[in-house]
Amino acid sequence: MSSADRELARRMLAGDEPAFHEFFDGHFGRLYRFALSRVQQNEDAAEEVAQATICKAITKLATYRGEAALFTWLCTFCRHEIWAYRKRNRMAVQQVDLLEEIPEVRAALESLAAETSNPEAALDRNMLRRLVQVTLDHLPARYATVLEWKYLEEVPVVVIAERLELSPKAAESLLTRSREAFRDGFRTLTGASVSLISRRGCREIPT
Repeated sequence: MSSADRELARRMLAGDEPAFHEFFDGHFGRLYRFALSRVQQNEDAAEEVAQATICKAITKLATYRGEAALFTWLCTFCRHEIWAYRKRNRMAVQQVDLLEEIPEVRAALESLAAETSNPEAALDRNMLRRLVQVTLDHLPARYATVLEWKYLEEVPVVVIAERLELSPKAAESLLTRSREAFRDGFRTLTGASVSLISRRGCREIPT
């Protein structure tokens, strides 16, 4: 994983004050956005969760071994804080299924996060975006539409149901099928792109 993450953790453990500022500036905003989608877009809740995550992570920093990207490690604490917040505030404790939580997409994102020192990282990010977009483009229109509403526009399932004149249960079923179709398509495209890169030594994106 990124040597920069391990070095930042080492500096913090050594009491380097600028390292703490770098840690906060580099991760608080990302944790806030990570939490926001999982606390019903409640900005105050997302800020509280992000702050609690930062505090908890600092107390546990000695346990960070660099086996995962630092942000990935932080998300483990963030998920716990989200669960605790929802329970304290009597919110339904439920799994929030987001596009980036699809295993293949999450693995690709974590891989990119570990390559911050790689000059080709920006190209890799563009490739990932392209793969996601191509997958959506080749799904049945109904599938692509509900995925974009749910994960890009963050439209609640009940509203999606109203737009499609479906029951909430039927809309949720449609979302499930759409996610499965996206997962299969993304896996196929990712495998194809890796194969092309291996054979040709270049970064080609199937279209």
